[in-house]
Amino acid sequence: MSLAAVRVGSPASLDTLLPTTVADPGQPGPGEIRVKLAASSLNYHDFAVVTGMIPAEAGRIPMSDGAGTVEAVGAGVTQFKPGDLVVSIFFPEWIDGTPPATAFRGVPGDGIDGYARAAVVAPEHWFTRVPSGYSAAEAATLTCAGLTAWRALFVDGTVKPGSTVLVQGSGGVSVFALQFAKAAGATVIATSSSDAKLERLKALGADHLINYTETPAWGMKALELTGGNGVDCVVEIGGAGTLDQSMMATRVGGHVALIGVLAGFAGPVQTALLMAKNLRVQGLTVGSRDQQQAMIAGIEANGIKPIISDHFPLASLADAFRHQAANKHFGKIVVDI
Repeated sequence: MSLAAVRVGSPASLDTLLPTTVADPGQPGPGEIRVKLAASSLNYHDFAVVTGMIPAEAGRIPMSDGAGTVEAVGAGVTQFKPGDLVVSIFFPEWIDGTPPATAFRGVPGDGIDGYARAAVVAPEHWFTRVPSGYSAAEAATLTCAGLTAWRALFVDGTVKPGSTVLVQGSGGVSVFALQFAKAAGATVIATSSSDAKLERLKALGADHLINYTETPAWGMKALELTGGNGVDCVVEIGGAGTLDQSMMATRVGGHVALIGVLAGFAGPVQTALLMAKNLRVQGLTVGSRDQQQAMIAGIEANGIKPIISDHFPLASLADAFRHQAANKHFGKIVVDI
């Protein structure tokens, strides 16, 4: 029996990313579960894989995020039963503590096959439960974007009531960071190049708005908005092109969570500013299984729901990525499987 899937083409590009079929994965063995996948969601990491920016094996099944229903469990499985809704984790072998050296080679959709397919058989620890009341589409937004935002604020960062957080843009990580920060009682400064998107960020709770095309020196503007003190935490998705502004915006002893490379992979850094402010600029890549479960508990406690911008069918995955590349979305783009 064959099941629907999508594979990365050769050479990797959106034009060669075409629907196909794969063999049914069969029944789970000891410690494994079979999941009927219902949804995935798009991340910049996935875009980098399917367009060849991140080299992947030809024929790789992309997509790091996957959510669906447990169809069967193997011997010894204790955490799930048939009928449970589950969501994948980004690093299947990173359970807790610091990531093992091998973690980065096993990311679904990158080092191993991902979730752009109808069903998967995998060890039970590759998945967690989903927040109560979530659909599969909502759960599929959490694996990468949700957990990245959570870790930036509450694992690597120390955001708490009264903190000030700056978020960049209106993609999945930034919107989750806004929602989480507001739930924690923080003040949020949001940046975007679109006044329309800034108004949507305001509706989600952003306290201050900066259009960075109108105010290129937005780091100084953030300082003004905080009375010259600076923000406690910046969720930095731009990379080299925006890092200096982020450091300018941050208070002495503050934290810049370096997540993305949307504005450049490399470039000069004002090391004198970094030292003068005693800043902590910390790179991060998603998080562990334990951190994902903590995030899910936090989501349930605060009734947070993800912001889903658009839905695309699995067969139109390339069109979903084109929509992402055009920056037409606000929040997450979901793929329905």
